Amino acid sequence: MATEEERKHAYKAFKKRLKLMRLDDESGLSHGSKTSRIGGITPPPGHPAGVWDELVAEGKLKKEGHGIYSMAGEL
Repeated sequence: MATEEERKHAYKAFKKRLKLMRLDDESGLSHGSKTSRIGGITPPPGHPAGVWDELVAEGKLKKEGHGIYSMAGEL
């Protein structure tokens, strides 16, 4: 069981990593506008493994399989 603070910190780290990965994907040198197709990522290291499943149970994250998680509210 992760504490509330651990879950908040892990969720914030997940959102930040997802945002950075999407920005990196969009910043390619292609012509025209490009939108990222990244929908899910592996969680950032440094957090207890069970915290991700707890965030899934809370409805904040969605488990995609093979260690990949995505934001639950996004399509």
